[in-house]
Amino acid sequence: QVQLVESGGGSVQAGGSLTLSCAASTDNYLTNCMGWFRQAPGKEREAVAAIYTGGGSTFYARSVKGRFTISQNNAKNMVYLTMNNLKPEDTAMYYCAAKPTIGLPLQVSEYHYWGQGTQVTVSS
Repeated sequence: QVQLVESGGGSVQAGGSLTLSCAASTDNYLTNCMGWFRQAPGKEREAVAAIYTGGGSTFYARSVKGRFTISQNNAKNMVYLTMNNLKPEDTAMYYCAAKPTIGLPLQVSEYHYWGQGTQVTVSS
């Protein structure tokens, strides 16, 4: 089992920045791949970014590429999502997730473990 705890959400104006943090309870094979996902009211959960924690490869949704950066601190079992140039359409609940397998890093259904989420609200 893996417990994931997100933090860092908040309210910002368009063009602003936020950094989300995800603390994982373990750094074993269960967290070989970790990702950030988001869900806006009335919409399906969608992928934002993912990282292979072993090799460091990163993956991004087209809508955030160039604005968001996923990173990790293996020593602290932490994964971060730095979000720049935020837009109102980025408003959503953001979730951290983990899975043991490599492959399909931006596929929501592939992930086994989920945090409770942190709210991000971007005003125009």
